[in-house]
Amino acid sequence: MIQGEFIAGPRSGKATITRRQALGGLAGSAAATALLAPFAAAQQAEMPVAPMAEPTPVPFSFELLAERMRALAAAPYVAPEEHEGAIAGLDYDAYRRIRFRPGRARWQEDGSFFQLHAFHPGWLYKTPVAVHEVVDGTELPLGFSVEDFEYEGDLASRVPTGAQMPTIAGFRLHAPLNRADIFDEVIVFLGASYFRALGRGNVYGLSARGLAINTATGKGEEFPRFSEFWIERPVPGAARITLYAALESPSVTGAFRFDVAPGETTVVDVTARLFAREDIAHLGIAPLTSMYLLGDNDRGEFDDFRPRVHDSEVLVLNTRGGETFVRPLNNPPRLASAYLGTVDPVSFGLVQRDRGFDSYLDAGAHYELRPSLMVEPLGPWGKGTVRLVEIPSDLEGNDNIVAFWVPDAPMRRGDALEVAYRLHWGMAPPGTACSERARIVRTRVGKGGVSGVQGGHDRRKFVIDFAGGALSALPADAEIAPKLYASGGEIVESVLSRISGTDTWRLVIEARAPGDALVELRAEIAGYGRTLSETWLYQWIKE
Repeated sequence: MIQGEFIAGPRSGKATITRRQALGGLAGSAAATALLAPFAAAQQAEMPVAPMAEPTPVPFSFELLAERMRALAAAPYVAPEEHEGAIAGLDYDAYRRIRFRPGRARWQEDGSFFQLHAFHPGWLYKTPVAVHEVVDGTELPLGFSVEDFEYEGDLASRVPTGAQMPTIAGFRLHAPLNRADIFDEVIVFLGASYFRALGRGNVYGLSARGLAINTATGKGEEFPRFSEFWIERPVPGAARITLYAALESPSVTGAFRFDVAPGETTVVDVTARLFAREDIAHLGIAPLTSMYLLGDNDRGEFDDFRPRVHDSEVLVLNTRGGETFVRPLNNPPRLASAYLGTVDPVSFGLVQRDRGFDSYLDAGAHYELRPSLMVEPLGPWGKGTVRLVEIPSDLEGNDNIVAFWVPDAPMRRGDALEVAYRLHWGMAPPGTACSERARIVRTRVGKGGVSGVQGGHDRRKFVIDFAGGALSALPADAEIAPKLYASGGEIVESVLSRISGTDTWRLVIEARAPGDALVELRAEIAGYGRTLSETWLYQWIKE
């Protein structure tokens, strides 16, 4: 499973690293690509530090980076080295005792809207990540040293005083997101090609990735990594920042550009130029990674006081035809995949719709504050599939949900591909719910038959509530009906009715299937010559 999380209060300006921060955990330490500093084990004692030479400016542009990655794709892949030494041996508990000193944040003396904090090498982060600053079209190293970090306990004696750190594990950008007087975390790049961002009032939840290769296939997944970054020095007063990244893996190289604009909904524009080293069997564009342990529709066998535990509750897809597909997430009994084919999608993403604390009752994790993330393609993407992967999990520390776009056109060795898209992070980014039709409020699942009466065990009951749009204004005797579809099983009975005293309509479906079946269900409400609701999708794996 894919692991990783930062937990930070929306106004804290700090991050607490948890065991879920192991973003590359699915493939072990080789996939957990961040880094370790090159401290030799012998460098335990204080040693003299030689003065650093004045760096020579080097021209930089996105075009130059793309050409560099194109040339690199023609060469054999070279795996990154892993540094050794005292710092390389840090375990999880020791790594937690290293913190970046806020007073050493870059650009804080320039009156910038942004500040940069670095992540120390160590623990799972064993491969070097270089970071540069771009000024007037030239790149300069954005160097760090051990003086930028605070080491608790005996760790202080394990690093040489004043030692330079030409590479780090990753970084985070801070800005006055929630209050003008506090620099909150806005976006973090740490581990493989993972990154995550916050909108106003959010705490960290789901992640994005640069690229997904062969996820949940028989070939074995690759975890491309961002090996190097270039960050344009922010102009004082500017509320946007631009950075670039080099992506590397055995099958592909890439040049990425990120334009970040913090706000109530933080917007990240991404341009990726990809160059194939090898044929790629399963290419995932704009991958999202999240967690779903239990919820209204799938409580499993968890003995937990909390009614819901998830970073995201539904996958949403908006199509050019005006449809909004809503697929509640599951914690399945076995590895599961769903495929939503379309052409030039308007947007897709993983969404946390319910924002009430009482729906989660977790005063520590505050799942009601986790951001939703919508992907908006910029330009035509053609024909393809939004793929959802759900991995069985018994621990909320495991990120077991993955969603991404798979283009129909294959990517072969020597091919080049450019894609552009906009990421919307926040409480309610555009596209998370249909504004014209009734939205799906909740999905509940239980055994079939009449409640409180024995029998009906060969059936499964699905209860879907709809509210909003024109549907909510219709009377109980309105001439509307559900449009239903089932594959792998059959719908035995359905009832649609308005819940008395509310503007909510409830659709109850009873379905049955043979043992070990995988059943795909679909439902929407129609009447008066049009579709009145979002389209509900569900995958039932019968045990």
